[in-house]
Formats: sequence, C-alpha cells, structure tokens
Amino acid sequence: MSCLNLVLQDPAIVRDFLRTKTPYEAAKTALFFYVVTIQTFKLCRHVQARGITDSLRDSWTWTYRQVLLLALKVPSVQKEVQQQLSKARLDIEDKLVPKGAAVSRHLALPEEGKSEEWILAEMAKMDTDMGPNADWRHGKLSGTVYHGGEDMSRVIVAAFERYMVSNPLHPEVFPATRKMEAEIVSMCLRMYNNPDGAGTMTSGGTESIVMAVKTYRDWARDVKGITEPEMIVPVTAHAAFVKGAAYMKIKVHMIPVDPVTRKVNIKRVRRAINRNTILLVGSAVNFPDGNQDDMVALGELAAKYKIGLHVDCCLGSFIVPFLEKAGLSDGEDGGAKYKLTPFDFRVRGVTSISCDTHKYGCAPKGSSVIMYRDAALRRHQYFIMPEWTGGVYASPSLSGSRPGALIAGTWAAMQYMGSDGYLESCRKIVSCARMIANTITNSIPELYVLGSPPASVVAFGSKSPEVNVHEVGDAMSRKGWHLNALSGPAAVHIACTHLTPPLVDTFIADLKDSVQEAKLTPSGKGTMVMLYGLGTSSAVGPDMVSEVATMFLDTLYKA
Repeated sequence: MSCLNLVLQDPAIVRDFLRTKTPYEAAKTALFFYVVTIQTFKLCRHVQARGITDSLRDSWTWTYRQVLLLALKVPSVQKEVQQQLSKARLDIEDKLVPKGAAVSRHLALPEEGKSEEWILAEMAKMDTDMGPNADWRHGKLSGTVYHGGEDMSRVIVAAFERYMVSNPLHPEVFPATRKMEAEIVSMCLRMYNNPDGAGTMTSGGTESIVMAVKTYRDWARDVKGITEPEMIVPVTAHAAFVKGAAYMKIKVHMIPVDPVTRKVNIKRVRRAINRNTILLVGSAVNFPDGNQDDMVALGELAAKYKIGLHVDCCLGSFIVPFLEKAGLSDGEDGGAKYKLTPFDFRVRGVTSISCDTHKYGCAPKGSSVIMYRDAALRRHQYFIMPEWTGGVYASPSLSGSRPGALIAGTWAAMQYMGSDGYLESCRKIVSCARMIANTITNSIPELYVLGSPPASVVAFGSKSPEVNVHEVGDAMSRKGWHLNALSGPAAVHIACTHLTPPLVDTFIADLKDSVQEAKLTPSGKGTMVMLYGLGTSSAVGPDMVSEVATMFLDTLYKA
C-alpha cells in the first residue's frame, strides 16, 4: 500500500474532489487516477527489483545513451561511424566468405542434376575453401564439437539412413520414431531423478528454454490469472531466456551474481519477486563461467511463492548427472573447490529442467530435451487449434514437422554410450577441466579462475593490470585456438570436450605463452580486444556491438 499512498495520500480528498465534477469529468478523473496508480505500482515494483542505486544508474545510462545517439546523427560523426562499420563488415566477410577465382558459387539451381560423385567432390572442395584453420579436427575448440568418435559417427549415420524420411508429426506412419522420442525423454527424466515426470524433445537448448518460458507464461495466465508476467534471471543465465521473454512479452529482471562465487544473489532474487512473477531461473552449469547457482535456495523461494523454477542444464547435460557416480561431486580440498550442490528434481521447488542431448550426450546437432515435474505442467507447452480448416492441429513444441532422423540419431547415440560410457566421458572431461583450472590458479599468477566451476567449463580473467585477458584470448586465436570471450567481468573461457584431453598440455603451454605475449607485446587489434573494448567504450557501445553482430548475421547469408 505504500506505493498507492504516494498517489492517494488521503482518499477523502479525492472523494470531495469528485463530488464537484460532472459524471463525465468524474469518469475522466477516476481513469486518470487509475492509470497513475497502476503505473506507480509498476514503477515501485521495478525499483524494488533493481534497487534504487541500479535504477538511478540505469536511468542515467539511458539518458546519456540518448544524448550520444543524437550526437551520432551529426553528418560528420555519422560519416566516421559508417566508415568504421564498413571496415568491420569487410573484416567479417574476409573471415567467413571464401574469395578468389577458384571458389565456385552455386547461386541458382543447375540445369541438370549432378551425380553423387560430383556432389561429394564439391563438398570436399568447400571444406578447404577457407584454409586449414577451418578444420575442427585439430581439436583446438571450446565446446562446438562434442564428438563421440568415428565409431559413434557411423552409428548415427546408420540411424539417419534408416529413418531419413521419418517425421514424428505422423506417428501412425512412423511408430518407431514416436517410440524413440518417448524413450529419450524417459531416459533423461531418470537421469535427472524424476521418472514420473514429463517432457518433450526440441531442436536445441534455445528452443527448450523458449518452450519453458512459454509454458510458464501460459500456466500463470491460466492458473493464476497473471496477464503482465515477469521472470527473474541471473545475469549469467543463457541469453535464450531473454530471447524467449522477448518473444512472449515477459518482463525480465536481471539479477547480479556474487563476484567471487559467481552464484546469483539470493537476496536480490527475493526482493525482485512480486505478484506478477511467474518464473525463477538457475543454471547448472552456466555458459559464461561454468558455475552453478544455489538451486536449493532458489527452490525454497519458488516453493514459498508458488512460482516456477527452471534449471538450465543444457551445458551440464550429460556431465553434471554423472559427477556423483564419478566421485567428482565433492570437489577438491575437502569441498573448497569444484563442489557440486544439488540441482535436479530432488530439489524441492524445481519444476523444469532443460538438457542438451547434442552436447555431452554426443547426439547429432539439433536435439535437446525439456523436462517438467509433471505432465500437467507440460500441457501448457502444447499448441492446439481444434477448429482449423485443415483439421485438428496439435504440436508439442515450436516445430510442426520435425526430422525423425535426428531423433533416431539421438536414441542411437544414447544407446551406444550407455551409462558406463557417459560416466567415463564425465571423468575424462572434468578431470581435464580441473587440471586447467588448477594450473591457472597455481602456475599463472597473472590470471584467476572465475568462481569454482564443478564441471567442464573454465573461465579465466586477469588480475594483473599489465595483462588484458582479451589480448590473451587473441594470442590464443593466433595459435589456432577457438575460445569464447566474456564480459562482466572481462574473461575468456574454454568448454572442454572429448577433443580437449589429448591437447591439455598444449593448451596450458600456449596459454602461458599467450599471457607473456599479452603482457610484453599487446597488439590492441585482435577481435576480442576490439569488439569487447567497443562494447564497454561508452553508453552506446552496446549499440555499436549490436550493429557489428547484425553485420555478422547478414554475412552468414552471403553466398
């Protein structure tokens, strides 16, 4: 009521004021007070969630940004900006689009169909158009290829071939595809300790997350009558949550994490909850730095306020469920480092989990699973149109038709690996990640590890004023490594996969050399330094980065 009293200090004054008005004027005045009251409530909830300091900072940043954007419209300034952006576009195209007389471009259908031999030969040629560094087989990658070996590839290709034309939209025509999808979901539910739960497959982690956001929006509308939904998300959560909220018109409160533990600030989460809150989010583990949020504390809040709690295990997938069996969940140094805390459906308050089968599950790209505590919640994910002229239309996720071959490939990969295969994979990959983290902590004084990552991802920042960590990342790029740059704080990460353990000594040696290069001979011209430096250069830095990112996306479709 404190917010309302800001507007209506004394209701008697309002009543006396309305008595002097005609009915029409009274209605207009009442409408005015109603709108002001509603907007005041919204403002108070916003300030309560963000805090006064952050709200004032956001307001100042927004105002400063508007001023700078106006300044950028000055013709001379705009000309300079466009010149720099044009240069950035050319740099992007040079890295992504093959050039030269030897490059063949197929911009229209051939007059006659080509032979299988020609097609395979042309594919082999395209694989080499961008040079040897474009070959993933060198293994110097962060994530990207979660490869299960050549034997696994043969199994998946055999499954593809058998179910190439299958489509789960028609389960009566392709009953085996339907059965395999149901079994994939069942296996994942058991892996996350909820055998009586429910779920569906999706095309990847982003769709799993977007489907969860849609589910909670519809659940909150149907069950709780919430029409202006809000969700509370750690700043380290995957961008797909913000993407889903944008699609579903849901307000997002981004909550900071502890700078040391990298776990979401529970006090700030609690403060952000209001009557419109539909969903809390936690990660196990998060993409940026590989740490996990305190799911038990988040679960208690979700249970207390009767709202959803989604755990994003897209990256943790087939690693975190096996840490306990692998003897790695207690971490090192008596649990002081790398300890895994409860995260799955055994945690009170957890209502959904996303898990990417196409990452550490070694399944083909384009497969993920979204799981719910029960089938009643899953029903809010479905889309059903009973009165369509084309017949009753019903689909479990975004897509209508889906590739049954991907489902078959995923089922085959999971059967081929089995629990023992995933257990060994977990041991090998996590031991590699911890070796990298321990080496950084003990042997590279210029760097530090962000948080205490329990699984496969290690992020490192610089604690030396003489070392820009993005310079380190650019130096690693020159040595052939494809790593991920981070911001807030500036850092670089590696997600270890099956490809990393054989190269771990090379990675560590290259990292030590790169730190010295960044300290002694910084170039200031690498992609990480320039892009992320631009992003933090001013209030309009993010706008400039967005423009560069748009150019990148445009370039993806330049034939």
